[in-house]
Amino acid sequence: MSDTCFYVTTPIYYVNDMPHIGHAYTTVAADVLARYHRLRGEKVFFLTGTDEHGQKIERAAAERGETPIELADRVVRRYTEHLLPKLTITNDDFIRTTEDRHVQVVQKVFERLRETDDIYFGQYEGWYCVSCENFLVQGDLLDGKKCPDCTKPVEWVTEDTYFFRLSKYQDGLLKFYEDHPNFPAPPTRRNEMLNRIREGLRDISVSRTTIEWGVEIPWDTDHKIYVWIDALLNYISAPGFNVDEGQFGSIWPADVHLIGKDIVWFHAVIWPAVLMALGEELPKQVFAHGWWQSEEQKMSKSVGNIVDPVATVDEYGADPFRYFLLREMPFGADGNYSENALIQRTNSELGNDLGNLLHRTLNMIEKYRGGIIPASESKDDDMAETRALIHSLKSDIEEGFVELQFSQMLERIWEVVRAGNRYVEEKKPWKLAKDPDAEAELSTTLYNLAELLRVVSVYIEPFMPTTAASMRKQLGWEPETLSFDAVEWGGLSAGKAVSKGNPLFPRIEKE
Repeated sequence: MSDTCFYVTTPIYYVNDMPHIGHAYTTVAADVLARYHRLRGEKVFFLTGTDEHGQKIERAAAERGETPIELADRVVRRYTEHLLPKLTITNDDFIRTTEDRHVQVVQKVFERLRETDDIYFGQYEGWYCVSCENFLVQGDLLDGKKCPDCTKPVEWVTEDTYFFRLSKYQDGLLKFYEDHPNFPAPPTRRNEMLNRIREGLRDISVSRTTIEWGVEIPWDTDHKIYVWIDALLNYISAPGFNVDEGQFGSIWPADVHLIGKDIVWFHAVIWPAVLMALGEELPKQVFAHGWWQSEEQKMSKSVGNIVDPVATVDEYGADPFRYFLLREMPFGADGNYSENALIQRTNSELGNDLGNLLHRTLNMIEKYRGGIIPASESKDDDMAETRALIHSLKSDIEEGFVELQFSQMLERIWEVVRAGNRYVEEKKPWKLAKDPDAEAELSTTLYNLAELLRVVSVYIEPFMPTTAASMRKQLGWEPETLSFDAVEWGGLSAGKAVSKGNPLFPRIEKE
């Protein structure tokens, strides 16, 4: 086990509504990263959680006749008891911003920022979007009265407030961006943030007096801490900032914050500035993925096209849904969710390509070798090209995980799967079985197919863990500890009994 700790986070999710496909998308991507780094023998700290303070939560609870904490508790259960287990998510921690461990860190941070004169008292007058919990200036607004992100009407706010000296860190941020050319990613988001920083940073309001549901400023309890500052601090409160410095030092800085493209400003500008003020290291990467549409339309409750990930998993299974989310579009781009597209990829790529290859291979091993993995008994030059493809795949996957190109990685893995299917058609084991002089060639062919599937099971482990485990069980290969090094050719021992199960992905027929 490596001493290196890979720290990956999702944004913490608002509890004003139930989990949707966007939450599932980010969380699955983080889970795939966490599983991959565990395969490499690294320690992993994978954090997700919920953002439970602020005016939006306060109003959503009032509309439902609940207290804010009752609303939060109810929605949190949808994550911890439904979404995360159904998607087979392996998070190491789940942080709630209403927990004492978080609140204490938030208050301590504010005390430190006050001591360094990074927080000062003043008055805020301007536009505020309740839905996005964001302060705006006139030039930001759509039609002079709507939020540019959610398009909902904004409110004019005049109130005493504490400010954070964001402007103080403009030069430091520009220098950090210069030294870290991939921060944030993808490049379109980086360029947006760079342009905004160069335009000049204004100090930002970091407290509110007109809301009750929030963390109190320790020295002025009439003020509640701005929800976005409260929320961002979860990334250091969970690993033990100012509480367990040994643990914190072994985990921080984050290797990657995975976020949606609508919150890049907070994560790539405000958050680094706060960390600079605290004298802490900055995250190594912030990666902003795109948004999902549904059937070519923006998802909204009024249209009725919100995709419920829990219901989708119940109908189609966790692995097909995980595969679809990361295969359908390049990570960082916008994409379109379509039930038909999910069914098509499941039937074609998972069922016809992978599931069928495994089922045929096991059938032939049972039929021609009594269910026992045969030894490779002859040199098979017909497999040389495919083995070369498999050999080159390792470095491609390693690079893909650095660049977070999930869709491309899955495509490369499927090149190997399709090569396996071509190999079956080229070698025609059913014909070799009829030729007494082809016994060695048949054994080698069947071994090669089983070994190819074993290697594939390791590569898809982070993406489709249930499928990967089922493949290994059916192939009679269940190592006590699974390692990424197992992708090297030749790891399958002859003499093991296979145990053919039902096809992994029965065809979905839906009118």
